[in-house]
Amino acid sequence: MLAKIKSEIELVSRHLEVIRAVVEHQPIGIMKLADILDLPYHRVRYSLRILEQEGYIRASPAGAVATPLAGDLLSTLDAEVDELIDLLLVIRKENSRNV
Repeated sequence: MLAKIKSEIELVSRHLEVIRAVVEHQPIGIMKLADILDLPYHRVRYSLRILEQEGYIRASPAGAVATPLAGDLLSTLDAEVDELIDLLLVIRKENSRNV
């Protein structure tokens, strides 16, 4: 059951890595991103497609550029991750009581 959640977290982590790289190096193309991140081209392309669908980046003639939504996401990321950690700690605590 938790393997799917772990897989999703790993995918989101990669998407965040791509957003950070786009913000830092924009405009940037897929090949350059793949080199910078040391990721396969197809994975970078997939992340860019998802991020564009969600409105975090947009395509330009010179490459991917971040939208204001990307900045909003990165600025609130720590607080959102803290909320997820709190939820996981509650699950752990409840499980410890029942074992």
